[in-house]
Amino acid sequence: MPYPFLSDEWLEEARRIRAEYEGKSVPFPHPVRMNLVVTAVPFGDKSIDAHMDTSTGELVLDLGHLETQDLKVTVDYDTAKAILIEGNPQAGMQAFMAGKIRVEGDMAKLMALQMAPVGGDSSAAEMANRLKEITA
Repeated sequence: MPYPFLSDEWLEEARRIRAEYEGKSVPFPHPVRMNLVVTAVPFGDKSIDAHMDTSTGELVLDLGHLETQDLKVTVDYDTAKAILIEGNPQAGMQAFMAGKIRVEGDMAKLMALQMAPVGGDSSAAEMANRLKEITA
């Protein structure tokens, strides 16, 4: 059942999981609307336009770009997967320091997102574990 991160099948399953947990997790303390360009994707067109939005209090990750965003981040597939699925902030920091992540816009919003506490939210932890389970 594992699917490649950000594949159509993975996104379908991730949307289903997110719907199960809607309204059950602690709201994100900082609203961030971020467009993502994920490069070096090992399938499809080699890059994916996506977005991450916490403006409703819940984390939404989906395809396409938001018309109004706080920032845009361009990151390679492996780094995006390490940060978003494996929960490895060190991978993100290392990639940023190596120039593998480009940020345009409000860098303070990105920093606030990285500092958001998730440890005490059992629903968010369960959802994150389920997303890991469906990821190849």
